[in-house]
Amino acid sequence: MQRMTTSSFAGLELLDTPVLILDPAGTPCFANPASENLLALGKRELLRHRFIDLFQPHPALAQAFLTVERFNTSFLEHDIELVPKHSDQPLHIALSITPVEHDSAHWLLVELRPLDQQLRIANEERLLLQQQANRELIRNLAHEIKNPLGGIRGAAQLLEHELSDRPDLKEYTGVIREESIRLQSLVDRLLAPHRHQVATQINIHEVLERVRSIVLAEHREGLSVQRDYDVSLPPLTADKEQLIQIVLNIVKNAVEAMKGRGALILRTRVARQVTLARRRHPLALKLQIIDDGPGVPEELRDHVFHPLVTGRADGTGLGLTLAQSFVHQHGGSIEFESRPGYTCFTVMLPLAPLNEPRNEATRS
Repeated sequence: MQRMTTSSFAGLELLDTPVLILDPAGTPCFANPASENLLALGKRELLRHRFIDLFQPHPALAQAFLTVERFNTSFLEHDIELVPKHSDQPLHIALSITPVEHDSAHWLLVELRPLDQQLRIANEERLLLQQQANRELIRNLAHEIKNPLGGIRGAAQLLEHELSDRPDLKEYTGVIREESIRLQSLVDRLLAPHRHQVATQINIHEVLERVRSIVLAEHREGLSVQRDYDVSLPPLTADKEQLIQIVLNIVKNAVEAMKGRGALILRTRVARQVTLARRRHPLALKLQIIDDGPGVPEELRDHVFHPLVTGRADGTGLGLTLAQSFVHQHGGSIEFESRPGYTCFTVMLPLAPLNEPRNEATRS
């Protein structure tokens, strides 16, 4: 029997829809990059197993293949939840199985359409618009605060000189000056996202190692920061200082939520055929920061990226806002999922130069 080759389906490589071709035994002989990305498996691993064995047993999936085999007809399941054997995260998909005749044998074309894909794209666009509005509001507010701050600090210094013979009152002018300095620092952070980017070739793992060192230096006991790196990742073209700030803000937020005690995982992977900011990228960096803390409070989950939103009495509510702003400036996306004992922030960045069209793992 003639074997189908990858060149027979070269056009399928470019599809956004995950597509696989199964041989008569039900084993994939072709899988496009979109399917690798959806199933979080490399092509070599996908082609080693029967398609049905890639998932936890599911009666509807077994029935679908049985129907196609028995009646030699196409099958469409509009909504099916499949759980990959290598992951506990279910996939909500529309499943299409179409028989393909080749060399007197029945091959199968399998399409997997994620039902949340359009919702994710629409949500990303909404967040982009929201983030732009937030950024403009923050900048205007920061400028309005910055100007009178200088006057307050100057007046406090003059008043301090006038009260040189009243040390009991100088304490109050000291409070004014210190609080003015704190507000100035806050304003500088509000305006920080608007500085010009300096793009260079960056090894993402050098950035992660630097953040890891900073955090462990501050929390020497009770905190574990584990590495789960894909060392085959190509260099990333990005602003190094902004990238450090992105990771540091997310990590510090996690550590503070855990009160300095718990486990963090820094994970990197490559994602293929990803749409970010309405642009399609053949390769993207998938960076995940995972903690085993209490999780994001339910009442804050829809607002964690909004400025000045925080669950801590001493927090400024700017860390995640700035991280989101920097990520979007790099043409990427940031999202999270959270439940008690598990919070995962996922940052996706295109592996291509800024402003241009855009697995070997090591663990310790």
